[in-house]
Amino acid sequence: MATTPDSLSPALERVLEKFGGVVRRVCWRYHFTGSEVDELMQEVRIRLWHAHGDQLHEILAAIPASYLHRTALSAAVDLLRRRRARRADQMIPIDDEPDGMAQTAGPDKVLAESELAAQVERAVESIQPSRRPVVRMHLMGHSREEIARVLGWSESKTRNLLYRGLADVRERLLAEGVGWNNPT
Repeated sequence: MATTPDSLSPALERVLEKFGGVVRRVCWRYHFTGSEVDELMQEVRIRLWHAHGDQLHEILAAIPASYLHRTALSAAVDLLRRRRARRADQMIPIDDEPDGMAQTAGPDKVLAESELAAQVERAVESIQPSRRPVVRMHLMGHSREEIARVLGWSESKTRNLLYRGLADVRERLLAEGVGWNNPT
């Protein structure tokens, strides 16, 4: 049975809605915002369509989260490579570069980010066990509604545990000297 693009679009959207958290985690991992998130979602749609063609309609219902995660990761890496290539095409030669323009994110920034991630992980580990999964899922980009649905909790229980857990994490990070004015 041949399907029309119009019948595939709603099925694709249902799959992307179902696994939206998976794609959001990839966006969070690569620091995508705004139009980059939309671009990644569109790239995932296109890849699913190209990979499965006419059989897509039958396959969509059975696609596992891991497959969508790998597809999103691959698409994100390709988007980053294209962005880097566009920047390289627009770069000013080093000889013509004014002082101070040749700054890149070096090892110091990477180290600071990994240290911050370790501090956040330690802070999450130190909070009450009942609050940990909610806070972890929130930090991965899940909405409160998604968290409640996955954990089988009411929205109010999820909200309360999340707010209390985030307050605990914030308190522990501030005690370690991590804050808005002191990011490391």
